[in-house]
Amino acid sequence: MKHHDWLGLKVELPRKRQLQLTILSFLAPMAVWCAISYVPWLWHPLYRVTDPGSVDYFIEDMDVKRADFEHELAKARAAGTALPQGYLTNPIYLPAPHKVLRAFYYAFKTPPRLPNEPWLHQSLGHSIRTIFLGFVVSSVFGLPLGILCGTYRFFAKLQEPFIEFFRYLPAPAFGALCVAVLGIDDPPKIAIIFIGTFFQQVLVIANTVRKVDPGLLEAAQTLGASGWKLVRRVIIPASITDVYTDMRILLGWAWTYLIVAEVVGTMSGITYFINQQARYRNFDNVYAAIAMIGIIGFSTDLFLAWLGTVLFPWKRKSRSAQNKRAWFAWLRPKMAEPIVQTIEPVEDKPEIKLHVTQ
Repeated sequence: MKHHDWLGLKVELPRKRQLQLTILSFLAPMAVWCAISYVPWLWHPLYRVTDPGSVDYFIEDMDVKRADFEHELAKARAAGTALPQGYLTNPIYLPAPHKVLRAFYYAFKTPPRLPNEPWLHQSLGHSIRTIFLGFVVSSVFGLPLGILCGTYRFFAKLQEPFIEFFRYLPAPAFGALCVAVLGIDDPPKIAIIFIGTFFQQVLVIANTVRKVDPGLLEAAQTLGASGWKLVRRVIIPASITDVYTDMRILLGWAWTYLIVAEVVGTMSGITYFINQQARYRNFDNVYAAIAMIGIIGFSTDLFLAWLGTVLFPWKRKSRSAQNKRAWFAWLRPKMAEPIVQTIEPVEDKPEIKLHVTQ
C-alpha cells in the first residue's frame, strides 16, 4: 500500500489524516445546512413580508408562500398600487446556523415562561440522571449474564432464546405497563431505558466473550485452571477491552431511548424543554437542545475512550506498536532504495554460509 492511499483496506490511517477526516465529517453537513440557509436560489420557499404595501391580508413579518407573494406583487404592479416588500426565507422550523448557535447561549440565560417550568440546565441534568440510572441498572444485570452466556453453553441455551425473542419487542410498547406498575414519575422512564438496552447488552457481550482465543483457555486448563478461576483469570481479562468498547456503544443506544422514555408518565427532562419550545415555535431552541444531546453523548464517548486507555494501558501500547510498525514498513523501502543502487555484485568471492545450531 502506498503511503498516500486514502482507501487502504484495514490499514490504520496516520493521526493527522484521522483528524482531517473527523473535522470533514462535521464540516460537510454544516456546509449543506449553511447552503440551504444562506443561498436564496437554492431552497427558500417563503417570503418574509417587510412592507405589506397595498395587499390587505399581508402583515409585517408574515411568511407567505413564494408563489402567492409573487402573484400579489404582479397584481399590485399591474394596478399601479403600492408594492409589497419582502425577502426570501426558509420556514420557521429550519432556522439558520447562526440563530441556533445564538440559542446555545440564550437558551440557558432565558428563564422559563411559567414559574413551574424548569430551566434548561435543570432539564439536561434530569435527563442525564435518567440515562445514568437506567444504564447502570441494565449493566448490573446484563454484564454478568452476558459473560455467563458467552462462557457456558448451559446459560447460553437457557437464556439466549428468550432474550433473542424479547429484544425484538419495542421498548415503548411497555410504557403503559411501566406507568401502571411504577407510577408516573422517573421509575417508568428508567424501566424503558433498561428494557431498551438490557437484552441487547446480554447478547452483544456474550458474543464478545465467545471470541476469546481458545488457545488461552486450553493453556489455562493445562495449568490446572477450571471453573470460576478460569473465568476470573482468563476469560474476563482477555475480553475486558472489547467488552468495554461494547458498553460504550450500548450507552449511545441508551441515549436513543431517552426521548421515548421521557414522554412516559409525566413528561420531563430535555424532552419537556423540546416540546415546550416547539409549542412556542422557538425552533432555534429546539435545534440547540437536540444538538446538546448529541454533544453530551459524543463528549461522554470521547471521555470513556480516553478512560479506556488509562484503564487498559496495554491496549494503548499495542496501538502505538502497530503505528510504529506501519511507519517503519513505509519507511523501510525508502531507506533501502539508495543503498541497493550503490551495491554491485562481487565475483570470485567465496560464498559465506551461516550454520545455526540449537
